[in-house]
Amino acid sequence: MKEYEVVHEIFNQCSGNQMRDVFIEEVEIADLETYVTSRHQDKDFTFEREDLEDGTVIYHVNTSGILQRYTFTEL
Repeated sequence: MKEYEVVHEIFNQCSGNQMRDVFIEEVEIADLETYVTSRHQDKDFTFEREDLEDGTVIYHVNTSGILQRYTFTEL
């Protein structure tokens, strides 16, 4: 398993509030896709993976119209 800093952002749908909820944690993870799907087991969702040149992995998630982003940076 590798250890990652995980930044989970939930984008606000309210037009009057442009802020987003941001959660940061350090987690040991064996498989990033399994980690993301385990967070949304009870919901219908789609996701897209983006790999950056510096090794950072970003998952763009759409859960019933609510946009979320998981950013994984290996520690």
